[in-house]
Amino acid sequence: MDEQTARRDLIRICQLMYERSYVVSSDGNVSVLLEDGRVLATPTMTCKGRMTDDLLAITDLEGSALNGNRASSELAMHLLIYRERPDVRAVCHAHPPHGTAFAVAGLPIDQPILSEVILTLGCVPLAEYGTPSTDELTNAMRPLVKHHNALLMANHGAVAYGSDLWQAFDRLETLEHTAKIAILSRVLGGSRNLPPDAIEKLINVREAAGYLDEGARCQACGYLHETSLACPSGDRPVARSSSYSSANGAGKVSLTREELVELLSQATRLND
Repeated sequence: MDEQTARRDLIRICQLMYERSYVVSSDGNVSVLLEDGRVLATPTMTCKGRMTDDLLAITDLEGSALNGNRASSELAMHLLIYRERPDVRAVCHAHPPHGTAFAVAGLPIDQPILSEVILTLGCVPLAEYGTPSTDELTNAMRPLVKHHNALLMANHGAVAYGSDLWQAFDRLETLEHTAKIAILSRVLGGSRNLPPDAIEKLINVREAAGYLDEGARCQACGYLHETSLACPSGDRPVARSSSYSSANGAGKVSLTREELVELLSQATRLND
């Protein structure tokens, strides 16, 4: 992607993140890896809804500034992802309300409840809490980045990444939409997971279509535990994983109906 197009797309995605309440105030950050190896990134302490071209920062892959603008203090998170994933060219970090609710509750989004999510995103694990803008955060993320396309960060937010800016944003949007459906399903008594044979078929489809490759089989979730598919590397990253309450009563989080309705009402107001 040429720099002019990258600048235009990055600013538009910042606006969309702000309009959809994925970020407020100066929250969140977005970056894209340019063809020449430079990183175009959002600046520190700037509202994404008011982002303009002249504010964008440019750094090298070590985070050193190459123009007069200071990049986000969380740029290290982006640089880690670029180092760990050569296929990734763009990163979106935000605090979408429903996805972040999972992160604050200490829950991954790792239950196979939607076929489209298995096909295009995969599970979203929870990285242990690390202080933002420090090595604590990047160290917590490092074991998970290689085999996942999005992460939740405990008591912090979400990050998604892809081959270009729009794929990174689409994955962030899918994460938030899935979290919202998962929460709403609890009002109706809990979600029902897809059976192992259906999961296996979906994984075969996504690999044949090129949505995700075999590397995604190493996801630290329940997708593969009861299927015949094997991780090609035999390796599974360590992830903090738990599950929300389901129809059969299995889970680690319990809310009364009144508490859940109030939670959903508050989340809805955030998106208004």
